[in-house]
Amino acid sequence: MCGIVGYVGRQQCADILVSALKKLEYRGYDSAGIAVHSNGKIKTVKAKGKIAEGLEAKLAKEGKPYGTCGIAHTRWATHGEPSDVNSHPIGNGRITIVHNGIIENYREIKEFLISKGYGFESETDTETVAKLLDYYYSGDPIDAIISALSDIEGAYALGIIFRDFPEKIYAVRKESPLIVGKGKGENFIASDMTAILEHTKEYYLLEQGEIAVLDGDSISFYNLHKGSIEKTICIADWDMDAAEKGGYEHFMLKEIHEQPSVIKTTINPRIKDGLPDLSECGITPEKLNSYKRIFVVACGTAMHAGVVGRYVIEKLARVPVSVEIASEFRYREPIVSEGDLVIVISQSGETADSLAAMRLAKQLGAETLAIVNVKGSSIAREADMLIYTHAGPEIAVASTKAYMVQIAVMYLLAFEMALAAGKIDETECRRLTSLLRETPEKIEKILENTEDAQYIAAQLLTADSLLYIGRGLDYALSMEGSLKLKELSYIHSESYAAGELKHGTISLITDNVPVIAVATQQNLFDKTISNIKEVKTRGAKVIIVCRESYVPDKDIADFKFGLPDDVEDLLMPMAAVVPLQLIAYYTSVLRGNDVDKPRNLAKSVTVE
Repeated sequence: MCGIVGYVGRQQCADILVSALKKLEYRGYDSAGIAVHSNGKIKTVKAKGKIAEGLEAKLAKEGKPYGTCGIAHTRWATHGEPSDVNSHPIGNGRITIVHNGIIENYREIKEFLISKGYGFESETDTETVAKLLDYYYSGDPIDAIISALSDIEGAYALGIIFRDFPEKIYAVRKESPLIVGKGKGENFIASDMTAILEHTKEYYLLEQGEIAVLDGDSISFYNLHKGSIEKTICIADWDMDAAEKGGYEHFMLKEIHEQPSVIKTTINPRIKDGLPDLSECGITPEKLNSYKRIFVVACGTAMHAGVVGRYVIEKLARVPVSVEIASEFRYREPIVSEGDLVIVISQSGETADSLAAMRLAKQLGAETLAIVNVKGSSIAREADMLIYTHAGPEIAVASTKAYMVQIAVMYLLAFEMALAAGKIDETECRRLTSLLRETPEKIEKILENTEDAQYIAAQLLTADSLLYIGRGLDYALSMEGSLKLKELSYIHSESYAAGELKHGTISLITDNVPVIAVATQQNLFDKTISNIKEVKTRGAKVIIVCRESYVPDKDIADFKFGLPDDVEDLLMPMAAVVPLQLIAYYTSVLRGNDVDKPRNLAKSVTVE
């Protein structure tokens, strides 16, 4: 959930490390630090807070450490409150480390080390790893790492430097992601390619239990038996422009506006002769027709994409679909067996609960399909079948374009599944696929109308709480709209199926409580309007998201965001989510919040 960077080469590394950390700020953090080999010692500088106000201010005051090899970290607190002492890097005079993940048995290790005379300064689980490495170290770093790892339980990605080896970085991982970047006369470690992309596009994926040893001219890999490993180099397929704001005020706004292009990038290569073709992903019509049940397992926004997928698959293919929160799925002894398909959706491909749920599904005999955005991620590598969502880097913590392409992929899957099952014919499948391909143009039109979203956002500024309602696919959308607003504005918000209002929730409606009603499904429109009237008569301030041609009376809605009339009901979620994203974005901006890095949130949740 936090960021790791390491550099070894010929350049002074302090500025390189700090610059790389800034590119990882979007992952979420509460402190930052660097450790550099300097004049025969390891010099560490770290501070609570944002990089600019904390670490950089401290470096300006104390001076930057002078050296060409170092490691750095942005921490998101799990053990011990955010503080200078609890910040990473952590270590002692001989060994210093940075760590992502959680050490589950750190208390037992700590008690053992205290019995051996070690003292502890921080409240972190990370310090136990640093001191355990020191306990085992007798001159050979790899031996110490192998011995320490045999005692450790949990998830980790570790970057390690030893005082006795001033031009080397050691790295190892289990569960938490870590890559090794290959440059010219310089090499890197990083938890995310974004951190080092300005220096190199070449990288190695570090697998579970592999140890990397880097100096400026070489990279070596070893297994936990100290055997040498040969690895294949990977090439990043995007550049720094994709990870920059490009003139937009925030990454989130840029990513909202990128949605039409990333839909095309994701779906067009998977359409042949006007029909969906997922064969490159290991998916065939025969396979799709063989599944009796489907489980969609995901977290947060990805789970909401799964809810949209459920509606579409069940409607078109008539196959039962269950949408599961990954953290619940893995602990409730799910009834999953051979012949079932488990679809795991994750932007990062490293979401800890989703990865564990997928592994459980495989153990139970189900086939697994991953829908992920990050190439070479853990979920991507372990799934039986794989669909990449070509959204490019998503820097803002609140997901927008990744969600959009997840939905687009679920549509393609539903269309091909329905055709394979004989529930729709080729003519209908071509028609639906053609409509999907036209969606980017509809979204572009919506994005021309940001003024209405800004006006609506201004009406929400003083709200303490609000409600999103909808029916069918609109309810799925209201779930995502509510989450976006919570994430960004910090206003309490809930989503409810509109038909459930009278079963308790309507008691929350008082004068001027905002209600955002999504009403795009024509077969449910009259019923939704009836539910809207129920809240309006009780004093709610109603904002309706509906087709442009509908003109609500004042006794129905106070404000309207209009959507193109020519979008088919089934595909409306892709159009209608855009105003919900914009409303959340502008509400956050008007409230003065950090839009791209909301408080307490991290981009990739790699711990439970």
